[in-house]
Amino acid sequence: MYSYALLERNCYYLIQEKEESPIELVKINFETDYCVHVSKFVESPVLEWRKKTDNIFEILELLDDDKVKEWQTAQKDSEGTYNYEEDEE
Repeated sequence: MYSYALLERNCYYLIQEKEESPIELVKINFETDYCVHVSKFVESPVLEWRKKTDNIFEILELLDDDKVKEWQTAQKDSEGTYNYEEDEE
């Protein structure tokens, strides 16, 4: 079993916190002696504190800089997309 203590500051990871949970993109913003401050990227960024000892089921991948840039570009492109429902008359 992995923990948040293994994740490096300013790096992006794809993780699975529990065996059946969805894959999440996280970034470690900074750390203290006992905790890390994490950005989770779901529908919108979520900031939270986690104990370094909190379990992670699997660390799938450390994203390299090129992959992070691709993801950021995709995020910016999708921000201008709206889901309109047409009125039925």
